Amino acid sequence: MKRGIVLMNLGSPDSTSVKDVKRYLNEFLMDERVIDMPYLSRLLLVRGLIVPFRAPKSAAAYRSIWTKEGSPLTVISRNLEQAVQQQVKEPVALAMRYGNPEPWTAYDELLKKEPDLEEVVLLPLYPHYAMSSYETAVEYAKEIHIKRKYRFRLTIVPPFYNEPVYLNALAESIKPYQQQEYDQILFSYHGIPERHIHKSDITGQHCLKVNDCCNVASPAHSRCYRHQCFTTTRLTAERLGIPAEKYRVTFQSRLGRDPWLQPYTAELLKQLPGEGVKKILIVCPAFVSDCLETLEEMGEEGKEIFLHAGGESFTLIPCLNTNPLWIKAVVGYVTGNSQ
Repeated sequence: MKRGIVLMNLGSPDSTSVKDVKRYLNEFLMDERVIDMPYLSRLLLVRGLIVPFRAPKSAAAYRSIWTKEGSPLTVISRNLEQAVQQQVKEPVALAMRYGNPEPWTAYDELLKKEPDLEEVVLLPLYPHYAMSSYETAVEYAKEIHIKRKYRFRLTIVPPFYNEPVYLNALAESIKPYQQQEYDQILFSYHGIPERHIHKSDITGQHCLKVNDCCNVASPAHSRCYRHQCFTTTRLTAERLGIPAEKYRVTFQSRLGRDPWLQPYTAELLKQLPGEGVKKILIVCPAFVSDCLETLEEMGEEGKEIFLHAGGESFTLIPCLNTNPLWIKAVVGYVTGNSQ
């Protein structure tokens, strides 16, 4: 079978100009799976309130991490695409959920290389299932596939939050940092509203309703972001031999006033020094590529919060990026030879 491969990540603005950041934020926040409100309410909120005030601040944040080559997330994703291409015979292309390159750009790129394409394997670069990340990427890729009437079959790689090759790569990326003295390691995941957890519950009666729901077996776990984050953390900690008292799970990037998954990373960073936790490591497993939320939100803002509160040492562990074990895992997922 003649196949192609698409790696799909979140995306970035085309530049750090306020105009480009506004365009990116409008596309991102108008996604009904990100802000799940009726269209007109979402339109008024996003374009009337959030984006006009947030775009200049976000543009400044992007400028603080931008490289000569461009957005770190885009550059790293391109490097991953090239690394995977070196190890597979099938053509590989990159797509983004928001911004460029669009999925149809990736599909067309593959068709130029293989006009008789029969199947495209899509790997969303999100380890965990959430309606505002994995789900929206998959549904958008499928929508483009149908609208443009591509003849090839689209095969989706499922979330890999508990897959051994992913966990091994994550653990090995953390291991060198364990050599330094630290009091705790924070596993900081991108936060989501609690209502998203309820909406993703395929049983309608388990998530955030059953006592200790994430540790009680349920079909709901197949789409429960919270359970999957806890699972990734536990299995990674076991691989690294980290005792329970030396690590915590937290959630970052809160938007709005509705209840989101807790504890909030920023709030905990303020509290930890007062609890005697002065030296921390922080890793962000919801992201496989370093981006605004890791480099700026954690690496700059988070560090400042922690040190200002009395912390002594703050070490941000890089995402998997182009770690050789991660490249091996990706190749396994897209070729069906994951071990």
